[in-house]
Amino acid sequence: MARVDETTSLAGAEARISRDAVRRLDVVFRSGAGIFSILVLLIAWEVFARSGKVTAFMLPPFSAVAQRIYADAVTGDLWRNLGLTMFRALTGFVIAATCGVTLGTIMARSRTVRWFFDPIISVGFPMPKIAFLPIIILWLGLYDVSKISVVIFEAIFPVVTATLAGLAGVERELIWSGRNMGASERELMWQVALPAALPQILTGLQVALPIALIVAIIAEMAMGGYGLGGAMMSASRFADSRGVFAGIVEIAIVGYALIKALAFIRGRLLVWHQESAEQH
Repeated sequence: MARVDETTSLAGAEARISRDAVRRLDVVFRSGAGIFSILVLLIAWEVFARSGKVTAFMLPPFSAVAQRIYADAVTGDLWRNLGLTMFRALTGFVIAATCGVTLGTIMARSRTVRWFFDPIISVGFPMPKIAFLPIIILWLGLYDVSKISVVIFEAIFPVVTATLAGLAGVERELIWSGRNMGASERELMWQVALPAALPQILTGLQVALPIALIVAIIAEMAMGGYGLGGAMMSASRFADSRGVFAGIVEIAIVGYALIKALAFIRGRLLVWHQESAEQH
């Protein structure tokens, strides 16, 4: 019997080691696949730009664009423009997230509030809010307040709708169980409904964050001044092709970093959730 138990435990240990090895290989493959595809794209860019089929003005080589980014970093222009864009996008995103979750929660709890705001959300969500940019410029001018305001106006809608959907999808059994245990309505909202709706809310935030970055850059392009969008438009006016493509690369890197950062935060906040267990 001892030998049988020993053999069984060894087999179980080998199976666990095999599963861990397969999981690690899967993680390495997925991360490597992303890096590989980006490298292929950059190499293709470099080769095509140097092939002579396009001029350096139309498509500068990636190496030249990278040199321009490095030069801007050394002079400090990159950090100034990046800091302003991040400030506008993240400030608008945080305000939109706070107001969106609050409004969605109130709408879920109050029929009167939902009756009033639901048509506005239904009409405004699919509408391109950037069309209001000229009005915001007329009302608020060309400075940070107007740029942050248009970010809030655009990013708040997915947060509200995600909060509503998340709270509406909370299992009724959880609410009934909380009520049977004597929880008040406020306790049910904070300790049962919102934690249960958190995955859906975080999905709305993951949609709103890149929207905030995109709108901030568009606002900078339209209003001018410093920032990644403003720097790209300034480079375009002076026919600085490398500067324009440098801005595109910088925006891509910033957007990727923000999405990954929010995905990391989601994983930490949902460590208790089923989706975290499925990923691991």
